[in-house]
Amino acid sequence: MTTPELLNVADYGRAANKVLQRDVFDYYEGGALDEVTLKENTASWQRVNLYYRVMAGVRAMDVGTTVLRRPISMPVMVAPTAFHKLACPEGEVAAARAAARAHTAFCLSSLSTTAMEEVFTCASSPKWFQLYIYKDRGLTRELVARAEAAGAEAIVLTVDAPGWGNRERDARNGFRLPPGLTVANVAPVGKGDFPQVEGSGLAAYVRTYLESALSFDDLDWLCGTTELPVIVKGVCRGDDARRSADRGAAAVVVSNHGGRQLDTAPATCEALPHVVDRVAGACEVYVDGGIRRGSDVLKAVAMGARAVLIGRPILWGLVLAGEEGASAVLEILRRELEEAMLLCGFSTLGEIDGSVLAP
Repeated sequence: MTTPELLNVADYGRAANKVLQRDVFDYYEGGALDEVTLKENTASWQRVNLYYRVMAGVRAMDVGTTVLRRPISMPVMVAPTAFHKLACPEGEVAAARAAARAHTAFCLSSLSTTAMEEVFTCASSPKWFQLYIYKDRGLTRELVARAEAAGAEAIVLTVDAPGWGNRERDARNGFRLPPGLTVANVAPVGKGDFPQVEGSGLAAYVRTYLESALSFDDLDWLCGTTELPVIVKGVCRGDDARRSADRGAAAVVVSNHGGRQLDTAPATCEALPHVVDRVAGACEVYVDGGIRRGSDVLKAVAMGARAVLIGRPILWGLVLAGEEGASAVLEILRRELEEAMLLCGFSTLGEIDGSVLAP
């Protein structure tokens, strides 16, 4: 649904801002404290120059790749984001279908407003389940078992949220889920609603139910609990990434939770090369955060990422046109990636390396 008003990902963001309730838009869009990291996530990709090749003789292009040995049509995957039914009635089902149409990976958030069994029925391979470790380990184990039974092909463990970042937009708006929406995956055990405690809201939910004392022992426990590959999401340091790989992670995601946790954490664009260098091929490396152009995807691949994940842009697409909107966002990024590769002189992703980032 490309129109003169919706030519790029940022256009979708601006249009979503005009139609969403203020508290919902701020929840989707906001970051922690002064939102320095939030802004830098995008700005840092923009500051990276591409030293393009000329007369490269590119006649055909292939942007396909694999993640955890599963083929995807392009190195752009759908990140786990919460509460999709705030964006459109079909919620996570619409996002899963958009990913399937694009033949790329879809990751479902633990904090989804649709139960995983319903969503994964609509998703194609690869389909992953993002996990927060609950204080109740029995519940956590049950979530993993349900994800396995529903067809998930990997567990994505989020490790950058032992507590909840201070998101001042949400505090000012008193953000809550509206009546009728719950954290659907845990609603049957009474943990689907925000607790009625002081400072109630998502921060109170995290404080009440999720494990705050995460350690690498928890990674060991998870790897021993499931036969699925485990992806560690939320690293910004090379040593943490390498330790994750050494303890059993099949992949790591360089991520700062979209600038929503520790403000002034480095932009993911800046952290990515250090992680790639330290991991040294011990596991796959993905990255999210601020990717808004196909040229950003090319830059991430040049820095050593196997693929990127996008979060907010999918939500913007859902707001404007449900599955069709999310699908349009993915196709915009595909088209822009192909254009950037052509202009830089690359026929395949395998040809892209760090030389395009330096003269």
